[in-house]
Amino acid sequence: MRRYGKHTDEDDIRVRPDRRGSRPRTHRRPAHEDAVEGMVTTVDRGRITCRVGERPVVAVKARELGRKGVVVGDRVALVGDLSGDRDALARIVRVEKRRSALRRTADDDDPYERVVVANADQLAIVTALADPPPRPRLIDRCLVGAYDAGLEPLLILTKADLAPAGPMLERYAPLGIRHVVTTALHEGDADDPDEATRGVIASVRELMTGRTTVLVGHSGVGKTTLVNGLVPERRRATGRVNEVTGRGRHTTTSALALPLSDGTGEPEGWVIDTPGVRSFGLHHVDPSRVIHAFPDLEPGTAGCPRACGHDEPDCALDEWVATGHADPRRLESLRRLLATRERHEGD
Repeated sequence: MRRYGKHTDEDDIRVRPDRRGSRPRTHRRPAHEDAVEGMVTTVDRGRITCRVGERPVVAVKARELGRKGVVVGDRVALVGDLSGDRDALARIVRVEKRRSALRRTADDDDPYERVVVANADQLAIVTALADPPPRPRLIDRCLVGAYDAGLEPLLILTKADLAPAGPMLERYAPLGIRHVVTTALHEGDADDPDEATRGVIASVRELMTGRTTVLVGHSGVGKTTLVNGLVPERRRATGRVNEVTGRGRHTTTSALALPLSDGTGEPEGWVIDTPGVRSFGLHHVDPSRVIHAFPDLEPGTAGCPRACGHDEPDCALDEWVATGHADPRRLESLRRLLATRERHEGD
């Protein structure tokens, strides 16, 4: 039975009210041509702080971004209240394409990769020469992550007043990595630095000028103290090394990007401090690309048989090292990394 006549009018049709409103659903999204560009400087429990011009703006992700993650270093488009006032809240409506992404997994058995920072140019691997003792295997893993992400590595050796830097520098000399050696910097050095401290800070700053540099390293090696010397107006908390375990205490709990500025205008560069790491998982890295992190060994693979795993009796790298082209310890590091990956693949 027809409820309405043949010639119905819109007024004759009953419309069921919708509690959620009557706006029609659509897949079309606003273009946000008026959105303002900003850079993500830190992420904390859903609140994302961005630098817009010279002011910090707190924002949240817009619903249309869905599950797309936002990390420190991302270039984003923002709308809403961009005043930077205490109670102001903007929305991130777009994440621009990343030119680089430093990734890591919790360990080699973890299939979920995490983007540490985006759009960095340089990875500064900070390691103490003592207290806590250096961990060359962690340095090697960070190098793999850097080369995989397309970042230029920088090695910063701290606490040279406690142990000589020569053995570590000799170990990585074949890689041609830029490096800086510093003595132990203490919390008060940024307030009243002596001539030696000023020289250390200046040398590090010179290598970071014009770049976005992310600092990675074990807890207690002096990353945050170094950042406090580079950007003294943005002091971060520092901690001590545990005398029993020899490990540092986590004082940095989230990544933070800080501008290297002389106070006269645009930043001369950016430094990103990150929480201390106990491991640097490489599950996301294709094992065949691990060799790229060892440029002193890579030419020696030309004589390897097809699909060589670089740990077979006929691997050409043994002869390459035996003839003095590379340090045997570098081949040992490579094979340890590959063996770790092979054990995971066999599980």
